Amino acid sequence: MLALPLALTMGEPAGIAPEITAAAWRALAATGPAFVLIGDAALIRDRARALGSDIAVGEVATIAEAAAAFRDALPVLPCPLRQPVPPPGRPDPGQAAAVIRSIDRAVELALAGEVAGIVTNPIQKETLYAAGFRHEGHTDYLANLAVKAGHHAEPVMMLSVGSLRSVPVTVHIPLKDVPGRLSQAAIERQARVLAAALTQRFGILRPRLAVTGLNPHAGEGGRIGEEEVTIIAPAIQALRAAGLDVLGPLPADTAFQADTRDRFDAIVCMYHDQALIPVKTIGFHEGVNTTLGLPFIRTSPDHGTALALAGTGRANPQSLIAALKLAEQMAGST
Repeated sequence: MLALPLALTMGEPAGIAPEITAAAWRALAATGPAFVLIGDAALIRDRARALGSDIAVGEVATIAEAAAAFRDALPVLPCPLRQPVPPPGRPDPGQAAAVIRSIDRAVELALAGEVAGIVTNPIQKETLYAAGFRHEGHTDYLANLAVKAGHHAEPVMMLSVGSLRSVPVTVHIPLKDVPGRLSQAAIERQARVLAAALTQRFGILRPRLAVTGLNPHAGEGGRIGEEEVTIIAPAIQALRAAGLDVLGPLPADTAFQADTRDRFDAIVCMYHDQALIPVKTIGFHEGVNTTLGLPFIRTSPDHGTALALAGTGRANPQSLIAALKLAEQMAGST
């Protein structure tokens, strides 16, 4: 096991976070990685009991207590919810302050070197917005906390399943806006952060990167769109001139097939679905969302709060388990 446990945030109390947290502890109690939940112990107990799977839950006052207790009980660093606790599937903006406090505390612990990294349970952004939250989401907020604490942050989202890693240059914007938001500078920045993280966090000394095209067949030399010629290829040339091993632009419809994937360690994609569809197709329940470019390790399940599944007992914990194991792997390579 790691010398230090991981910090797991509360996530949306009315979503599947409580039940997948309990399931992850049951799966990992004997082997690790050890983690401490920053949340409400009563919520975990009550949700587990309601699903007929009572587990041992113990509140702790320190991280040292959490590491020592992990094999015998799910350790919880208290971050209590307001009462009453919302029923499964029905988020309450009144609980938003506790959800945010859980994230804040995890970042404090990570920046202080008290935990090996952070794994975040899914949040319900609409509920946080209704309570006055002004950040785009988890990634933006984590970067803001790091900067406020005096650290450099250049966040980049990476999706992974097994050895497949993909990074979207543009993320949550309409598809019609993607061409206008692509730039040589943005591609270069994402690739630089990715390459540095693969070396620092994954122990890959000379990362091999691939870059997709935007258009079908990677533009066919400008016959099906010009972005490959005017933006993407110049970015690749600049990255190669800086000493990075970069392949592309590759047609996105063939870049992810098994024979091609063996030629690179990660692939830089031009937009959200181009990066996420392959990961979710190959391993929907095992995908992990990792934020690179932060001064601490952060992983997360590659799914949302799944309000419709909350309280049904059908939520699959494998993505959270994979996120915990990947955070352990990254901490061990640092």
